[in-house]
Order: sequence, then structure tokens, then C-alpha cells
Amino acid sequence: MDVRRISLEIRSTNCGNNITNLLELLDREQIRCRNIILCQDATMQNRMDATLRKYRPDVRIINYASYQAVVQWDGDRLAFQEEIHGMWDMDRYVNLLMGEIPRLTDGPEGYGPRGRQFIAHVDIPEEVQTAFTELKKVYGERTREANPLFA
Repeated sequence: MDVRRISLEIRSTNCGNNITNLLELLDREQIRCRNIILCQDATMQNRMDATLRKYRPDVRIINYASYQAVVQWDGDRLAFQEEIHGMWDMDRYVNLLMGEIPRLTDGPEGYGPRGRQFIAHVDIPEEVQTAFTELKKVYGERTREANPLFA
């Protein structure tokens, strides 16, 4: 394949828009594809995948998290094992992670088909749901709320 141009989607304000605006751009530019590489922050990779699967179930998705954050206990606090350039502080990172499980849940409040219908169904492993429930005991309901301006 001979690639002679680059198209850039610049209007997105959230994960869902990243996908829907990308698909609009591909359609407008008449770019047809069977495979798409999703390169996203690891905290939102699953949701990006589920959004693309909802709108283009026939496309093969290749997921690539742009970095891997390893969190460890450092005395009396959580810390990243290695510094990641441009990374959020730990409180913001935990907040982002805690916000993903409610979004990925396929129920009335989640983003799945039985909820807000923003994404395709996602199976949340029992061990992840258990960890989320345990973390809520420490972090409470400090899960990142979606900004209603960008719904």
C-alpha cells in the first residue's frame, strides 16, 4: 500500500468521540480499511476497543497501549515503578482507573448495550470486579465522572 497523505482528527473531546470522529473522517476521505491500530493510554484502551467494535464490528482491531504503568506500594503511598513522561499524578491516575469499571459495565449505568449504548459489550473478569470493589473501600466513590458537556 502506498500512503501519500496523513489525515488527522482533531475535534475529539472524549474516548467515544475519538472513534466516532475518526470513522467520520475515514468515510469523508473515502479511506477503507480492514484493520485499525488503536494506540491509546492503557487506562482507556478497553473502552476505545469496545467503542470501535460497536460501530465497526467487521474491522480487525489491533490494540497497542502506548506505555505500561506499573504501580507499587512505596512506604505509605502508591507510586509508579518508573517515571513516565507526561503521566498524571497518582491521585488522577487512580481516579481514571476507578472510572473505567463503571463505564465498561454493561448495566443501566454503564456504557454497554444494556446501559447508555455507547460501547459494545465488555466482559469484566471477576478478579477485576473484585479488585474494583475492594479499592472502593479505600477510594470510595472517587471515580471519574463523565463530563456532561461532552455526552
